[in-house]
Amino acid sequence: MPSSKMSKHRGKPPRTKPAEVRRDDLMNAAVSLFLKNGVAHTAIEQITTRAQVAKGTFYLYFSSKENILEALGERFAEQLLAGIKAAVAEKPAHHWKEKLAAWSAACLTGYLDSIRLHDIVFNRARSRPHTRVGLIDNIIIDHLEDLLQSGTRRRAWKIEDPRFTAVYLFSALHGIVDYTVAREKRPNVPLLKKRIEHLFFRTVGLAPT
Repeated sequence: MPSSKMSKHRGKPPRTKPAEVRRDDLMNAAVSLFLKNGVAHTAIEQITTRAQVAKGTFYLYFSSKENILEALGERFAEQLLAGIKAAVAEKPAHHWKEKLAAWSAACLTGYLDSIRLHDIVFNRARSRPHTRVGLIDNIIIDHLEDLLQSGTRRRAWKIEDPRFTAVYLFSALHGIVDYTVAREKRPNVPLLKKRIEHLFFRTVGLAPT
């Protein structure tokens, strides 16, 4: 029979958080501070204070602020992709036009919903020497290419080069959002969604709805 001392401690959560949780805590703290103060005016010590960890803990997961920005960029893309996948999966298996519309709408809304974070993470990266690889080779484009290839195999549309088309559509969506947000304080999201949907349809040879 267990002693009263053992029973007293049974069920208590461990004092040390798992590594992935601690890493997320640091990233969430960084996001809050970057959005509030900007990257340049946020110190690593402020991030660790917000995350309630010792300053040295930061360096167990990240080498610098630039490194945590890179990690935030990866997480941004993963979360955006998760929303796109969920929206596409809701459509019936062979309803390719609906799947393509769902893809464009989910990508648009996901981008708009986190556009300030996107600008902090990615626009800062563009201010440093870089290649254009990230603009043409990322997990969002990969997923769109897979969708376009699948639709082509099922003869839902005819595309000579799904990768080329995916890069074009991703870049067009990105540019249209940037153009609209720069010109309008409050973009008309339903109208913007419909315009981008029409662009996607026309590009693959489908009639707009």
